[in-house]
Amino acid sequence: MSLLPYEKNNGKGIYIHIPFCVRKCRYCDFLSFGASQETKSSYVDALLKEIAAREFPGRKGKVSSIFFGGGTPTVLGAEPLIRILEAVMKREEVCPDAEITLECNPGTADGLVFSELRAAGFNRLSIGLQSANEEELKKLGRIHTWDDYLRCVHEARRAGFENINTDLIYSLPGQTIVSWRDTLHKVIDTGMEHVSAYSLIIEEGTPFWDLYHEDDLARAEGRASRFLPDEETERQMDREALEILGAAGFNRYEISNFSQPGKESVHNTGTWLRRDYLGFGLGAASLAAEGTVRMKNTDRMERYLAGEWEDETCREVLSEEDRMAETMFLGLRLKEGVSREYFCSIYKKDPEEIYPGPLKTYSDKELLDCSGGRIRLTQEGRALSNLVMASFLP
Repeated sequence: MSLLPYEKNNGKGIYIHIPFCVRKCRYCDFLSFGASQETKSSYVDALLKEIAAREFPGRKGKVSSIFFGGGTPTVLGAEPLIRILEAVMKREEVCPDAEITLECNPGTADGLVFSELRAAGFNRLSIGLQSANEEELKKLGRIHTWDDYLRCVHEARRAGFENINTDLIYSLPGQTIVSWRDTLHKVIDTGMEHVSAYSLIIEEGTPFWDLYHEDDLARAEGRASRFLPDEETERQMDREALEILGAAGFNRYEISNFSQPGKESVHNTGTWLRRDYLGFGLGAASLAAEGTVRMKNTDRMERYLAGEWEDETCREVLSEEDRMAETMFLGLRLKEGVSREYFCSIYKKDPEEIYPGPLKTYSDKELLDCSGGRIRLTQEGRALSNLVMASFLP
């Protein structure tokens, strides 16, 4: 099997972290928080300085994707975001057709803001909906309603955005198969090009941990839970996403991501293929020097504003063994899995030489399909993906 288009794209990615939110959601453990206008302005100034001056190991290379994540980047407004994008363009050689994505939440940008952003070069939006059910949105602590989301999509379309993702979460407290189906159908009806659907993970340090941690343990152990859907219901919700989105023309190209033809996320596929990406901003991560060096920025605002960007304790030089393992378990997230040709082009060895045990074990169990020059999870393998992927770790 020949290489897929995204496997031939060698451009690197740029990630920009904007840590500010209107209000932190009850399930969220990302590096995000509310802040004063003064703090936001100081942060943008510091970010611009980092973009202009920061050095990374390895060669330059063209940029094929830029991703503004958070937090909620659109809380800054159009002008600061455009200044940041212009700074990246000045620093790097950006491909003319580069994917430039901006995360936003309904209610944090209007038609004028979207028009200014589109004119400046942003060409993809990722909208955080999570659910179309009003009660589920309230439980999550979201700041918006379903109608707010519809207005957001309408105004983005009028501004010229033709590539939009919607983020969804399933296995929510009190959620049913019926309400999940309803969310999927409603989102499809808005004409999305891309849908990301993740199962809820109860993270320590969040309000949901205090509310549902014991219930989450009960669910994991197969005991009755009071609030969260049980494990079989969660798996059924995953199957419903595959069936309903598939019937609407979406391809599940990655475990949690579905796209219309040709609308796969360039930035995310680059990450799963271990292409270099440079992270700017508070807590941002980077993979540099042809995938051999992993780095992370400080998550302390006072240090970042002072120009002390990198957290030196988080810099790691990766061995070839580490890199090969990551290529396998990240690549297996993709529907088409790991290309033997792609693997050999990087490491000059076939995966069969490095991982004969796991490949045979999970092929015999019909959890891996190793035909056609690729190594991919089967349908049964996707249900046990963590187990299979872990077998490639050093």
